[in-house]
Amino acid sequence: MKYLFILFACAMVSIFAATSIAALDQDDVRGAFLVSRPKEKTQNTNTAPKTSRRRPRPSTGADSTKKNNSGTATTGSSTSTTGTTNTSTSNTKTKPAPVNAPRMGIGLTLFMRDANGLAIRTDPTHVFQKGDRVRVLLETNADGYLYIFNTTNNGPAVMLYPNAELDEAGNYLQAHVPFEIPSSAAVEERLRWLAFDENAGDERLFFVFTREPLPGVPIDDDLISYCGDKKGCSWKPTDEIWSQIQKEMSHPLKTDREKQYGAPQTEREQQASNRGLGLAKEDPPPSLIMMASANTSRLVTTLDLIHK
Repeated sequence: MKYLFILFACAMVSIFAATSIAALDQDDVRGAFLVSRPKEKTQNTNTAPKTSRRRPRPSTGADSTKKNNSGTATTGSSTSTTGTTNTSTSNTKTKPAPVNAPRMGIGLTLFMRDANGLAIRTDPTHVFQKGDRVRVLLETNADGYLYIFNTTNNGPAVMLYPNAELDEAGNYLQAHVPFEIPSSAAVEERLRWLAFDENAGDERLFFVFTREPLPGVPIDDDLISYCGDKKGCSWKPTDEIWSQIQKEMSHPLKTDREKQYGAPQTEREQQASNRGLGLAKEDPPPSLIMMASANTSRLVTTLDLIHK
């Protein structure tokens, strides 16, 4: 009888766990995204290190040998990137996601600078005017690489991030460690906000979140070598790479939008993004959360900004 009770209890736990996960998968996008946040906040001390955005070193200890973005082994420092990038068909194949990996999710919160210079939570459907400045706070539910591209009126794509002038051209994010683009901690004002100029148009931001670096797209030392000493340098994807990214957009996403705007960015959010601290369950959630509806190794979503 004792063993029957134990078996029954184990079965009930398994059924409850499966039901909870199914509920998160089907209905509660926000809950499924936030469930992996730690319960307690990371202590914000003066000695807290800032998380590096550079690609993590291999755990094998073979520091002298590594791979560049096209999968070719190199020794010593990274190979310099030229204007021509290797984009063979074999490089653009998506690696299957690990079986036990959580579904990929990304959270976005749009902030606009007010008259006092504060970052205020803003509805993305707001119509922006010349001189308006915005910033995006991002959070992912898994470790991976983030790429941000921009198009104006469906024109050619330009890569905004990674950027040779930000984070040492790195783009590696850790789960639930927030990230600002542009950064409020940047030395120069031009690197702290995305500014709307006198040229009106429909701006579309493409957010590409991947478990592994995108083949053929320069990051880290490759991107720094590509840009050299040029300020405002932007890498542009080839037609083949851009076609592959747009193809990924056909994968369905589950979305949750919180329509509460007007509150300023919290000190905790800003310090966490600038010092590489993880957000806890009690910290403000993202305004917009998107999760892949299936286990995949890439997530592509967009944010449209109207500029009149």
